[in-house]
Amino acid sequence: MTKPLTGKIALVAGASRGAGRQIAVQLGAAGATVYATGRSSRAGRSELGRPETIEETAELVTAAGGEGIPVVVDHLVPDQVRDLVARIDAEQGRLDVLVNDIWGAESLVTWHKPVWEQPLDAGFRTLRLAIDTHIVTSHHALPLLIRRPGGLVVEIGDGTKEYNDANYRLSVFYDLAKVSVNRLAESWAHELAPYGCTSVALTPGWLRSELMLEHFGVTEENWRDALAREPHFAISESPAFVGRAVAALAADEDRARWNGRSVSSGELAQVYGFTDLDGSRPDAWRYIVEVQDPGKPADVTGYR
Repeated sequence: MTKPLTGKIALVAGASRGAGRQIAVQLGAAGATVYATGRSSRAGRSELGRPETIEETAELVTAAGGEGIPVVVDHLVPDQVRDLVARIDAEQGRLDVLVNDIWGAESLVTWHKPVWEQPLDAGFRTLRLAIDTHIVTSHHALPLLIRRPGGLVVEIGDGTKEYNDANYRLSVFYDLAKVSVNRLAESWAHELAPYGCTSVALTPGWLRSELMLEHFGVTEENWRDALAREPHFAISESPAFVGRAVAALAADEDRARWNGRSVSSGELAQVYGFTDLDGSRPDAWRYIVEVQDPGKPADVTGYR
């Protein structure tokens, strides 16, 4: 089997679970060496208390055919990120793909409340985790990435730029966080273009993350049981789908055509031809706009 990313070096920042974990795994499946970072390790959990660890992610990367390297990093601490990049430079001498997937603020968000009823400490912590971490990581990692033309930065968010610009995302802090991630990708696109590198904002659809599966009381194997409670969950996708989207971008010699763009996993699947684990191509954001938001009955015909 051809592995188009053999010899490529990737950093997936925020790879403990969810989209980040499977982005790392799918890059590994394409042959890449992947540094998987996060705060949750076998030596200790992050403030979220989740059981998933970066060591598990790295093992999955290696099992998929790449080389997974776990590194405990708090991306809010510049010295830790500086040391991480120095290690990648010393060990590899290059960086081809940077994925900013750091988030970790699920438990902090207060939904459906106006700003005067929002706890400020939790709100500002949300912004720091969602935005500051991406800036700190880019500040330290991009000088290594631009050494070679063709480097790729992927900012992982929730919602395309078009959708987020037109819709309020249920909490001022969450809304600002997700709008900002898309804007960061545009900023990096402007700054990286003279070096022959590419920046893309990428959103998964309705992601069947570990947390979402737990919310519905299902597993990846029986996730359709959740449709009785939420019929629109039929458009959901596994984390592997967005992982394959990143791998496809990284393997595309013409990736510069996406520079500064905001795209979804479903949109890229139509271009590159990859599928989700079940062989489908869910186009979640088109479905949300055309079916879910207008209040139509759940029907994924033509959308996956």
